[in-house]
Amino acid sequence: MSLMTHFLGAAGVLALTTGAALADPAIIFDLGGKFDKSFNEAAFNGAKRWADETGGSFKELEMQSEAQREQALRRLAEAGSNPIVMTGFAFGDVLNTVAPDYPDTKFAIIDMVVEQPNVKSVVFTEEQGSYLVGMLAAMASETGTVGFIGGMDIPLIRKFACGYVQGVKAVNPDATVIQNMTGTTPAAWNDPVKGSELAISQKSQGADVIYAAAGGTGLGVLQAAADQGILSIGVDSNQNHLFPGKVLTSMVKRVDNSVYEAFIDGDALEPGITVMDLASEGVGYALDENNEALITAEMKAAVDDATAKIASGEIAVHDYMADNTCPVE
Repeated sequence: MSLMTHFLGAAGVLALTTGAALADPAIIFDLGGKFDKSFNEAAFNGAKRWADETGGSFKELEMQSEAQREQALRRLAEAGSNPIVMTGFAFGDVLNTVAPDYPDTKFAIIDMVVEQPNVKSVVFTEEQGSYLVGMLAAMASETGTVGFIGGMDIPLIRKFACGYVQGVKAVNPDATVIQNMTGTTPAAWNDPVKGSELAISQKSQGADVIYAAAGGTGLGVLQAAADQGILSIGVDSNQNHLFPGKVLTSMVKRVDNSVYEAFIDGDALEPGITVMDLASEGVGYALDENNEALITAEMKAAVDDATAKIASGEIAVHDYMADNTCPVE
């Protein structure tokens, strides 16, 4: 059973639940909340799996503002949590400042590289998984126009978009890919109304499959797509079940495995960089009873062939974050 931590009041005072062993691990969720049905929830599921299997307990924290990042890390470290896992690139600068002050505490950060001797950095090849769902979008589209809706406009989300466009174009070089970002601040991760508006706009421009890489905002995209009679593609967690028969697939990013493994390692967590790619099943696409009627045998065969070729290096998917460019648009 997990032990909850919360920030109390506008001043952001962190209160830790008492009675826990000093070595309890902890997880801090990024803005958007642990039940965003996407990135944060995948992380929570990994922590919960660890607790269910081991009988252990962990602390967890949902932030209410950007200003709470450093306070959260320091309070958890001072309370003895070890390791402390945080979800999201936005923790990078703060962790780089805090980690040296707690050399005996192990930290793990997902989606950012922090080069400190007590930090494990976990990054994913989102472009590879996005390439696969891009292929599926192109094969499922009847209009030749598909869409992408990102959350906060940052290089990481451009990385999703670029891989997606490459996958679409690999199937249909003449396809049109409409791209929109929700915003330029962290609020872009939790604006389902804006996500819905963007999806309806893209549909009016001919898009009949829309990929959402936008955290909680993506729920509005998936809802609008279902209401408008077009298909959507989920992200991070398997979101196929949210609108059965309406979600073409989901680009799964195994954040849950990363959190689970960090908790298993405990204070023996090894520092350094871990890359979760297609070959290690860190990313992929979801196929289950909720979308199996949408994925034909030919579609599955094509994507599985591409999966093998990407894993072997025969197909190279461009990483936008390597140079902040995308070779196809």
